[in-house]
Amino acid sequence: MTRQEATPTHRTPLNKDRVLRAAVALADATGIDALSMRRLAQELDVVPMALYKHVANKEELLDGMVDTVVGEIAPLTAGPDWQSAVRGRILSARRVLLRHPWAARVIESRTGPTPAVLAYLDSMAGSFRDGGLSADLTHHVMHAMGSRLLGFSQELFDTSGPSGPPGPELAARYPHIAELAATAAHDGSSPVGGGCDDQFEFEFALDLLLDGFESLRCQGWTSARKA
Repeated sequence: MTRQEATPTHRTPLNKDRVLRAAVALADATGIDALSMRRLAQELDVVPMALYKHVANKEELLDGMVDTVVGEIAPLTAGPDWQSAVRGRILSARRVLLRHPWAARVIESRTGPTPAVLAYLDSMAGSFRDGGLSADLTHHVMHAMGSRLLGFSQELFDTSGPSGPPGPELAARYPHIAELAATAAHDGSSPVGGGCDDQFEFEFALDLLLDGFESLRCQGWTSARKA
């Protein structure tokens, strides 16, 4: 046996972080539906059983992938006011989610928030409280923001199909929808295809909400007054 043959092949040690980052990269490249423990093991050049030393099952793998993605969101930065700080971080979250298009769907599929999501939401709630919003108002703000806190929102309609105003028959039947379609700004490079400018609509709703929350804060709003 030669000296070269006797030298063992060096392998990068497998650990949970490496497993999760490889899973995120695989989902980015092939889509979340193509992800399997077997496929991930092939990507890492290990036997599938080796993965189970680091994640108990695919659900735990998905939880870890969510936490890995959420960990990419920029931390809060100091701003002239709480709205600027919150807005900046939410738009950072949106950039992260656009880099990983499958992540929003996986986040929504979780039966409960993962540790990184909980920490993120806790810090966002802290931003509202530090900005002068009461605990009562912050509670309702978190509900109103929903998934927008993590950079995505559920659209009312699927706008990924061909864009453009409806034909004469549909326009006659649904005149207000036709009017909106004719006036809407469209963006062919939008992540949702040729439909509405998704980034603009996201920021429009975000700014509307943040301005509304600040107005309520200035009014000293409490849920006891909602009736």
